[in-house]
Amino acid sequence: DLIWPVFVIEGENKREAVASMPGVERLSVDLLVAAARGAADLGIPAIAPFPCIDPAQKSDNGREAANPGNLVCRAVRAVKQAVPQIGILCDVALDPFTSHGHDGVIAGGDVHNDQTIAMLVRQSLVQAEAGCDIIAPSDMMDGRVGAIRAALEEKGHHNILIMAYAAKYA
Repeated sequence: DLIWPVFVIEGENKREAVASMPGVERLSVDLLVAAARGAADLGIPAIAPFPCIDPAQKSDNGREAANPGNLVCRAVRAVKQAVPQIGILCDVALDPFTSHGHDGVIAGGDVHNDQTIAMLVRQSLVQAEAGCDIIAPSDMMDGRVGAIRAALEEKGHHNILIMAYAAKYA
């Protein structure tokens, strides 16, 4: 039942060590495809690609997250084309895409729940269109799972799973 986290970077035939995780590398999409093929051969049922976004593509509202041509969506399409049997879980979160590093849209000095949810919904839809099997919101916005489910249903993505993996405590 392992979901293997993989880290993806721009480029071709490129690998880059993750200093904080010895033995773990970020892979370009072409190398990620090969890694996914190897994972499927080992019986690993799913991968979860996490992007390393160029700082020039980051913005205050994380708009690159909703770009259907972003790094995650390109990786998902490439893996699904080459290894259709492997499941793909996509993290739904803005922190890789924001210039401030927060997992939400900042408005008036605070993370704005509703603006963030709107962006998370757009991110979920482009990931679903790319071929993602499981949408996995990891933010802490109130109401995001319901909003994402409603948007997926409206667009005909009835079989996309949602797996929230953030914990909130009151």
